[in-house]
Amino acid sequence: MFCYFPLSIFSQQPNVGKATSDCSNRNASNSVLGYTCNGVKTSCQAYLTFRSKPPHNTVSTISSLLASDPSQLAKINSVSETYTFETNQLVIVPVNCSCSGQYYQANASYNVVASDTHFILASRTFQGLSTSTAVLKQNSNITTKYLYPKQRLVIPLRCACPTKNQIDLSVNYLMSYLVAEGNCISRIAVRFGTDIGWTLEANGLSEENSVIQPSTTLLVPLKNPPSSSQTVEPPPSSSHSPSVSSPLTSSSYGSSVQLQTYWLYSLVGFIGGSAFVMVFCTIIFFRLFRRIEKKIDSIVAKASEKPVEKRMEKKEFQDYMKSLSKAARQPFKNYTFEELQLATNNFSPSCLIKGSVYRGIFIGDFAAIKKMDRDISKDINVVNKINHSNLTRLLGVCFNTGCWYLVYEYASNGPFSDWIFKSEKSLTWMQRIQIASDVATGLNYLRSFANPSHVHKDIKSNNILLEGDFRAKIANFGLARSTQGQLEGQFSMTKHIVGNFGYMAPDSLEIGLVSKKLDVYTFGVLLLEMFAGKQVSVLSAGTSDEGQDQSLRHLIDHTMLKKYPSELVDSVDRLLVLA
Repeated sequence: MFCYFPLSIFSQQPNVGKATSDCSNRNASNSVLGYTCNGVKTSCQAYLTFRSKPPHNTVSTISSLLASDPSQLAKINSVSETYTFETNQLVIVPVNCSCSGQYYQANASYNVVASDTHFILASRTFQGLSTSTAVLKQNSNITTKYLYPKQRLVIPLRCACPTKNQIDLSVNYLMSYLVAEGNCISRIAVRFGTDIGWTLEANGLSEENSVIQPSTTLLVPLKNPPSSSQTVEPPPSSSHSPSVSSPLTSSSYGSSVQLQTYWLYSLVGFIGGSAFVMVFCTIIFFRLFRRIEKKIDSIVAKASEKPVEKRMEKKEFQDYMKSLSKAARQPFKNYTFEELQLATNNFSPSCLIKGSVYRGIFIGDFAAIKKMDRDISKDINVVNKINHSNLTRLLGVCFNTGCWYLVYEYASNGPFSDWIFKSEKSLTWMQRIQIASDVATGLNYLRSFANPSHVHKDIKSNNILLEGDFRAKIANFGLARSTQGQLEGQFSMTKHIVGNFGYMAPDSLEIGLVSKKLDVYTFGVLLLEMFAGKQVSVLSAGTSDEGQDQSLRHLIDHTMLKKYPSELVDSVDRLLVLA
């Protein structure tokens, strides 16, 4: 339903493809020898992935093989330094990446054992993190064709540093991901919370040419360091597989002008089709929403009861923080109250964003500081186990005189509600579609890739925050609930029905049903608000049986009527009459 538009990023190099195993080609392309040194820095923090296999299946043996700091490797994988990984478990390996001549690499020392060859070293021992050609070139001082036991080799591991264009897009790290059988770029990108287009561009690939080979590396651009929760292999799903079509040539249409015209019409048609599907689905949802609105009214009173939460005392804080640090999936800081006072000018009204949320500055970077006087262990436990570009990131916490302070990354354009419910602000249709796509991607991560999977339970326009480029992030995980152990279609029950009127599904309101599908309903309500430019409470208050067949033009956000294709509105109107 939604599409992405790849941004222009200077790629490090073409994807290596099958060239990994070609040891005979000493004049190989850059992709075989390494990633070109075209980044802003000549050295940087980078990450590799490695699948544990005996004898390299412990923190010490993997870090020794790949020249990584064992304490850092243990920390980023949330294990102890004496830990033994399960066979074939994906391990994140932090390395120092630097330029060596024309190419980036992280050098590892290796002592040859019996039966080793350049091919075996590159493809099996190092699993494709190097190539046989690169090993030969790096050790050109060894004149013999064959390797002998106890020979000491330098193995150039494939890594890279971000380019200027990538840094401008807030890409801070590049990870060399080992491609496995059945992997595709879209699933890898979603798994690590990055943009599919960025990943294609970083590897010199495109939608038409997105085939990747097992036992090769794929550069994954990351805004934040990877986390151990992303090492869990998601279940295979055909829905994530990208469609790969044969590239079109000018001969197919007779001239380059015809080719450009074809793509122009294709793009316009695709955008129009996407908008049409979004509008039609939203209107169908709106009509269903009207039918169940009366039923919700009769049971909403039952949803007003909230559970009594236990408030954490100060003496429990130290023990709680210790246990939290052990379970941390991504790093966060324990701020002092003095640091927060300094960042917010002693919580000055000029720094107040809304409610109890303040804007602070830490070493030149903005952050959002949320003051809470309740137990926030659930919030922290959820946010601490997720890491995705479409979910707000927890930077740190503070506890002072009975109150908690959560420090989040800052979204400069504020909540989505400020842009669709206020007349002085407006979003284009394409911006709204992109925001909907971002929210859907974040929910898909929570449902399919987070470990354990979660249902948010509080998706609404106030909880969708917009960054400076109007990319969306889901916030506020206070009501989130784990769905661990639930199979597709299963549900559980809760005695405490919480949420916001209009956003809650009827079955959740009536009997307290909680399932993975709960967020689908609230996402539909969000689309309805996005399309109409009105809050769901206003829409439900204005519904009546007599008005169910009113024209679609009365539902569309009035600020967008002149900017929206009238033909599309008329087409959907006719479809609704038939429905």
